[in-house]
Amino acid sequence: MTNNSRRTVANAANPMTPNLDGHIIRWRDNNKHTGEHFNWEIFLVAKETHGTESSYSSPDGLFADPDGRLFIQTDGGQKDGLNNQLLVADTLTGELSRLLTGVTKDEVTGITMTPDRRTMFVNLQHPGNGDPSVTNFPARPDGVTVPRDSTLVITRKDGGIIGS
Repeated sequence: MTNNSRRTVANAANPMTPNLDGHIIRWRDNNKHTGEHFNWEIFLVAKETHGTESSYSSPDGLFADPDGRLFIQTDGGQKDGLNNQLLVADTLTGELSRLLTGVTKDEVTGITMTPDRRTMFVNLQHPGNGDPSVTNFPARPDGVTVPRDSTLVITRKDGGIIGS
């Protein structure tokens, strides 16, 4: 639930109004992908992270790995002067860790991994958001070229599994 200004009345799925930071709902479908009923709960509330090292807002993209880690990509409206970012959550404890922070005015979006989970590919969309005066990514000496969307290839120095 992100950036939904039309939700002005609190309810079970959105218990906070206004909810300027968003939250993540976790659901279980009893292994019936065609089922019409499921159980759900609020997993992470962005507002509750403010002032911590894992502060974020506007969760927009999610990626779950086979080990149960949830990778969270943000888009827009970051509080406390933060840029958009990629975090990883332990789905048992809710503990968050920040993996990367994007450049000014970008969106961290699109994520996949190699089957061994030792290499991750993450996209940065519209870095600088059309305003080359706020970023030099990728650096161009002419000061005119607008930064381009990019795909980052991420590995760990120790060769381990990303997010572990």
